[in-house]
Amino acid sequence: DEIAALFSIIAGQDPLDATSQDQQLPQVKFSHLAGEQQPLQGIRIGIPDEYFVPGMQPDVDSAIKHAIQTLASLGANIQPVSMPHTEYALPVYYLIAPAEASANLARYDGIRYGPRQAAENLYDVYRDTRGYGFGAEVKRRIMLGTYALSAGYYDAFYEQAQKVRTLIKRDFEIAFNQVDLIAAPVTPTTAFKIGEHGDDPLSMYLEDIFTLPANLAGIPGIAFPVGFDNHSLPIGMQLMAAHWNEALLFQAVYAYQLATAWHKARPKR
Repeated sequence: DEIAALFSIIAGQDPLDATSQDQQLPQVKFSHLAGEQQPLQGIRIGIPDEYFVPGMQPDVDSAIKHAIQTLASLGANIQPVSMPHTEYALPVYYLIAPAEASANLARYDGIRYGPRQAAENLYDVYRDTRGYGFGAEVKRRIMLGTYALSAGYYDAFYEQAQKVRTLIKRDFEIAFNQVDLIAAPVTPTTAFKIGEHGDDPLSMYLEDIFTLPANLAGIPGIAFPVGFDNHSLPIGMQLMAAHWNEALLFQAVYAYQLATAWHKARPKR
């Protein structure tokens, strides 16, 4: 309920933010859920097979399925949905996001924006400033994005990625004509050790595979704990909803929390 309270404050139009919309959102209320035997009665929750991929950690798979059973016991109607373009979300995101990073971060050159590193000439100012101000991952994404936007590659990479993004968005639109919410894992595995993928960024990017589709479609989602693996590492599940349907997300997760204790549990030390 703390997250819902914060959301009620920041939701809506910000006159100083051109990307915000003047949309009246329903107020999030939980009082009617307390004491209800089936607080999710009538809510349709879709389960996409595409999110349960081969190689998923068994602990994650079983915890998510058990959480889905809990939602069903609370009255939710569980049914399958198809998201056929989910497999393309990872490559699409890592074309579009670095391209936008490349374009947006180009302004931080020490001349117009950001701190400046002193140098003897303009070229060295640019080079030293960006070399000093951006970390390895930021530099990697700038280079990937610059390549995707360069002459001769824009049509083949960035433009095609935007077209597939439209298909991913359409998958969600079709699904939300059939269900109210979509349930899925947050990541295919639990947390990896700090620095474990330092030399293998692709493996690190693969951990995003289940959260990228919602970002590409621009829809709301919420992640919450549903258990631990055999190493006491937390397992997360996500619910996604159609545009402007955040209130239903909060209500569904709150009902789940009333019926379980995962949100209060802590990993064993």
